[in-house]
Amino acid sequence: MKYLIIGGVAGGATVAARLRRMDEKAEIILFERGEYVSYANCGLPYYIGDTIKNRNKLFVQTVKGFTDRFRIDIRTGQEVTRILPESKQVEIKILSTEETYTETYDKLVLSPGAEPLRPRIEGIESKKIFTLRNVPDTDTIKNYVNAENPRTAVVVGGGFIGLEMAENLHELGIHVTVVEMADQVMAPLDYSMAAIVHQQLVSKHVGLMLEDGVSRFEETSGGVTVHLKRGKQIPADMVLLSIGVRPETRLAKEAGLTIGTLGGIAVNDYMQTSNPDIYALGDAVEVRHLVTGRPALIPLAGPANKQGRIVADNIVFGNKETYDGTMGTSIAKVFDLTVATAGANAKLLKREGIAYQSSYTHGASHAGYYPGAVPLSIKLLFAPENGRLLGAQVVGFGGVDKRIEMLAQVIQRKGTVYELTELEHAYAPPYSAAKDPVNMAGFVAENLLTGKAKAIQWREIENLSPDTVCIDVRTRDEYNLGTIPGFINLPVDELREHLAELPKDKPIVVTCAVGLRGYLAYRILTQNGFTNVRNLSGGYKTWSVATAKIKNEPIDASCPSGNISNKTSGPNTPCESAPVTTTIKVDTCGLTCSGPII
Repeated sequence: MKYLIIGGVAGGATVAARLRRMDEKAEIILFERGEYVSYANCGLPYYIGDTIKNRNKLFVQTVKGFTDRFRIDIRTGQEVTRILPESKQVEIKILSTEETYTETYDKLVLSPGAEPLRPRIEGIESKKIFTLRNVPDTDTIKNYVNAENPRTAVVVGGGFIGLEMAENLHELGIHVTVVEMADQVMAPLDYSMAAIVHQQLVSKHVGLMLEDGVSRFEETSGGVTVHLKRGKQIPADMVLLSIGVRPETRLAKEAGLTIGTLGGIAVNDYMQTSNPDIYALGDAVEVRHLVTGRPALIPLAGPANKQGRIVADNIVFGNKETYDGTMGTSIAKVFDLTVATAGANAKLLKREGIAYQSSYTHGASHAGYYPGAVPLSIKLLFAPENGRLLGAQVVGFGGVDKRIEMLAQVIQRKGTVYELTELEHAYAPPYSAAKDPVNMAGFVAENLLTGKAKAIQWREIENLSPDTVCIDVRTRDEYNLGTIPGFINLPVDELREHLAELPKDKPIVVTCAVGLRGYLAYRILTQNGFTNVRNLSGGYKTWSVATAKIKNEPIDASCPSGNISNKTSGPNTPCESAPVTTTIKVDTCGLTCSGPII
């Protein structure tokens, strides 16, 4: 049998290696138009930022190593320009010589990946505007940074790659501004969780311009001026475009293969295209979303690798292995934060008309009394009729990876939030608590589903009826540090002594720091005859983060610290002076809320 594979990296290289392991006698040819057949494209930003210092560490396998081990005919620098399904042939161009030739196949695998979007914007062809997709792109950016020593950069697009690049450029001492057309960064997150990321970016002196886009680029002698649609202009020494990708489908379209509704190559459960002798996988194909059941484009390396194994097995043994779908489990480092998501977010569920409830919990990465516990926030989305877990988002400073994986496993097997309450985890104080944050998130969701509690979401607070009684049940010291406008202070420990002063014929909303004391207050009130009570999900923490105003100012590169200035920018604009502070070390082990100490 003769197998041809178009494209290497995660998907194509996996197919090639698996094919050889399953069929020692087959003729296998892999075409890669680039120079490298298998490299760690997810590691590219970290090489640019000097976290990965050795460039060779990026290469999972070299052409020689791949050929020596698997005896696969790898042809780099060669591009398949045309597929002829009727004759089962492909046309290939050798890029260095422009020569062309043809190869026949018994089975063909498409793994062309996706290409970065470069919209038709005036000035976008400037050599100081970059995209990051492959090793040559990485080398170009790295060489520019090393040679030109840029002081300022604009990253257009606040997705995972955009923020990873913002961090890595920042680590090189470059003043970075992120421009994002949406009202938040990281689209897979819901706004309230993305707001935590906004805080992190601003605290690291990264400029953040939300709800604004680029109207044009203007190359100058000193760099590039980014003209925004709302009128602002940002001068920069370099620009990185990270506004998304689109599947590479030209070959498939010209070969007459079916293209899906979202623009990716349509495949069946066996990863087979509309032509039975052609399979496709990776970023170029549409998959079934595990939660919605609808077609989705989810360009992630993990699914591509798994699809590659399935494709190879189906080619060799016949269509027996199926790919059930993808739920988009993903994770990223954003400075000190780790951000992770799995399943569907609220925007997707609304778009697909799927009913859901949501809950927020804020805990710690491990037992609070053990040193080093750091904040961990979890949002769950679940079906109100049966509690099926539809999506999960975790943002925090430690332990995020293992929590999202616990949650993703429940989503993948179509489990419920009730299962979260029973998940058995490895417990020791340095790693978790006896009741893990995932267990706690399950308890909160279970209480909502079973009627033990009723929640109100942060967006609803501003639309409360005038007769609503709003109670902040934190301590007086916490209350004095900041509260939601219109909330009165009645600490939960004193609530029972003041029940007679509260009206039973009016709606009551309670809040605390993160929702726990609010739940206790809710239970006290409802068991004492108050029938219209709701607890603010996620408490004051969720509300304050989600409603915090973003300055929407570019970074002030004239300041050594990169502080974002409120003043009008200009050559004589004074820097914001950093306050002089004295550091006092306080041991707060065991405290859920730091308010009393403050």
